[in-house]
Amino acid sequence: MPSHRLAKLEIGDLQILGYSVAGEETVVGIPQLDVCFDIGKAPDQLISIGHVLLTHGHMDHAAGIAYYLSHRKFNGMSEGTVLAPANTIKPMGEIVDAWGRLDGNRIPAKLVGVEPGFEHRVKPNLVARAFPVKHCRGAVGYCLLETRKKLKKEYRGLTGKQIVELKKQGVDIEDVIEIPLVSYLGDTQYVDYAELDYVSRSKILIAECTFFEDEHTDRAYAGKHMHIDDFAPLLERMENEHVIITHLTHRTSMTEAKKTLSERLSAETYKKVMLLMDRTNWVRRKRPAQ
Repeated sequence: MPSHRLAKLEIGDLQILGYSVAGEETVVGIPQLDVCFDIGKAPDQLISIGHVLLTHGHMDHAAGIAYYLSHRKFNGMSEGTVLAPANTIKPMGEIVDAWGRLDGNRIPAKLVGVEPGFEHRVKPNLVARAFPVKHCRGAVGYCLLETRKKLKKEYRGLTGKQIVELKKQGVDIEDVIEIPLVSYLGDTQYVDYAELDYVSRSKILIAECTFFEDEHTDRAYAGKHMHIDDFAPLLERMENEHVIITHLTHRTSMTEAKKTLSERLSAETYKKVMLLMDRTNWVRRKRPAQ
């Protein structure tokens, strides 16, 4: 039986599985892209995903890292690749080593330290790019960009034979085009992400908005989280086709959050928005056969 009850969203040919409640757990996986943003408590349903993109080391986002890596080994999978802020790599490695000693088996892991601007190729045509966020020291967000090659304008009238000859001569005849697919902010205080072109143009934006109540502005500022007062005008400046909201506090009900969003956002923007933890998105566990 799966260890978690996860929300499930389908956008085009992508399936987004996850769970995100402020201070409790955050994990968002996209199996088709082989990427999991943060790992939470390592849901069994997401162990097969080969890349974890960790935004920061807080327990609700990172507690399951050793289990994720160990369970991949247990299931005969290759070692998992974990991208994480550079300042978290040493303590994370120590935790994984300690769990290996407790378990009696070495836990294989590929831990990659990242800073803003760092890029990692997830697939031949898919790159993960880290960008700065405003939360704790070293915290980052990630953008997944599809890369395509396109023949440069000056070579488009050539024959196949001529193009092959130019390639043999080492001539650079192609431009690389980047198509931003998904951006994930993780935990963050307000930053004008509309200024980051690849984040603003991502087809899907996965963003926290933790606080919705007027009296919670101080909480948002103290914890470096997003409040609806900043989040709503930010969304109006973004160009995303779909927005998935995560990290809602238990202090606000789903009904209240939806009502506030409908009041604060334009009708056009509100149509783009989904709340990850809306109960209509939950995947129910299958009952065992009687």
